[in-house]
Amino acid sequence: MFIATLIAKDSLNERDIQSAMASLSASGASIIRQSDIIDRRALDIFFDGDPVAARAQLEAIAGEVDIAVQPAANRRKQLLISDMDSTMITIECIDELADYAGIKPQIAAITERAMLGELDFEEALRGRVALLKGLDTAAIQQCLDERVEIMPGAEQLVRTMAQGGAATILVSGGFTKFAKPVAQAIGFESFHANVLGENGGHLTGELDGPIVDSKRKDELLQSAAQAANLPLDLCVAVGDGANDIPMLQRAGLGIAYHAKPKAAQAADIAIRYNDLTALLYIQGISADQWVSK
Repeated sequence: MFIATLIAKDSLNERDIQSAMASLSASGASIIRQSDIIDRRALDIFFDGDPVAARAQLEAIAGEVDIAVQPAANRRKQLLISDMDSTMITIECIDELADYAGIKPQIAAITERAMLGELDFEEALRGRVALLKGLDTAAIQQCLDERVEIMPGAEQLVRTMAQGGAATILVSGGFTKFAKPVAQAIGFESFHANVLGENGGHLTGELDGPIVDSKRKDELLQSAAQAANLPLDLCVAVGDGANDIPMLQRAGLGIAYHAKPKAAQAADIAIRYNDLTALLYIQGISADQWVSK
């Protein structure tokens, strides 16, 4: 049995529900039952059928409604692994840091191509970091203070899952100087990111240590699941760029969040309209169970 969850950006209406029912029927699905409307925004439809065909039909529904199709079994996950930039925070840190060096357009263009999967991630990262050589390290804290904003729903998602006993891991192709305070602010129990080289209060234009790239993110998911003795079916991964694709495909549930086309296509679920609390509705967790602090 499968569950199709409808999550409206504002409020779910009867037209949305009827459109979903018709779309499921058109996919050849056999509808078993539906839930009541949850928090005026979400609804679960339980069905038997082809989940791929069901998702394709449902995603054609008009309006600002996100669609999640998943197996009914193991719905509530016990491990969350997430990207940081443009996922748990609203910005790409390297682009904003580049603004303090006066080269944001140049670096942002490279970032965009890397996230679209048009450039080798490590090569693009090292190239951008090299352009930051000589920048005063004080710009990092200034960027944190002035530019970094937590994504709506991030704290509720992470803290609610953590209270439910889930492991929570932040993995970033960005930098530890940002990942550490972000992880602490949101409530992640651990973080992994790249280390910016520093010398004499300035950036060296190099990275220290191994790179957190798509392969490393995938490895971290697998090792965390193994350490917690969890099957991958109980793991959820969320990200927005091409470098998130391996972990999105590895996890039992891969969720692309306001993502680039390649990531959205590779994921099991693509969230386009809602904030990160959509990931709680997907797990059957209504607002009265959310934790913020």
